[in-house]
Amino acid sequence: MAPRLVFDAADIVGESAIYDERRDVFVWVDIGGKRIHRLRLAERRHEAWPTPDFPTSIGLRTDGGAIVGLRDRVALWDYGGEFRTLAIIEPDLPDNRLNEGRVGPDGAFWVGTMQNNLHPDGAPKSMTRDSGAIYRIDVDGRVSQLTPREFGITNTMAWTDDARFLTADTTRNAIYAYDLRAGVLSNKRVFAPPLDRGAPDGSCLDVNGRLWNCRVAGGASVACIRPDGTLDRFVDLPCTWPTSCAFGGPDFATLYVTSARFMMTAEHIDAHPEEGALFALEVGARGRAEHRFK
Repeated sequence: MAPRLVFDAADIVGESAIYDERRDVFVWVDIGGKRIHRLRLAERRHEAWPTPDFPTSIGLRTDGGAIVGLRDRVALWDYGGEFRTLAIIEPDLPDNRLNEGRVGPDGAFWVGTMQNNLHPDGAPKSMTRDSGAIYRIDVDGRVSQLTPREFGITNTMAWTDDARFLTADTTRNAIYAYDLRAGVLSNKRVFAPPLDRGAPDGSCLDVNGRLWNCRVAGGASVACIRPDGTLDRFVDLPCTWPTSCAFGGPDFATLYVTSARFMMTAEHIDAHPEEGALFALEVGARGRAEHRFK
């Protein structure tokens, strides 16, 4: 079945797709647009809230609220309330910002960083170094650095059933695997070789352990990657910059995909107004529920 447009969000950088099965809602952020979306799927009712800084990621909490990655911090948020700072990340690197973030199976919030590529108004800013790392934020706000500061753009966070942690560096067009034991990452290696369609952005796992990876920067597709790192297939999309994905809806049988219109010309957007929208695909797979911050 062809991808269908679910919501014409016109996001500058739609990201961090998650599905809340308790409420049957789909939640995501628009980093450049400084807003958080929530779409009630049954009635297609949309809500949006402004954020005080760039919202880079969002996760679900066990008490029904959300945990949000902002430019330089992680905050607790209750859909319309105040953003309550839980932890400040990399205070010694003010020119870095958060990017990917997701709640892990340990109930902590994991975030990745990168050199900030956004001016305060959301316009592109040049990057000159690889200074991103991956961190874990516990419920008490304690921050643990899990990797060296060696990533260009951190993207993708997935935890496999065989105790591997999967992540990506968009600038290197590479997806990596680590061994995860007792909260420690080790044995970094390439999980999937570079693909010739765009670059890796956000991902999710299906129940069979396959990684569904959005191919940003012109990739116009989602790559399905087998547990051994080999390519299963590409699924084409009507947007050129898909950014993140999550299974949702009944039985987690629909793949929802966010997208971006970052750095696109006005002429291109006029000709392709669907850039930055939320899409849905039936890909013959079922996903998994999101972990929740405890």
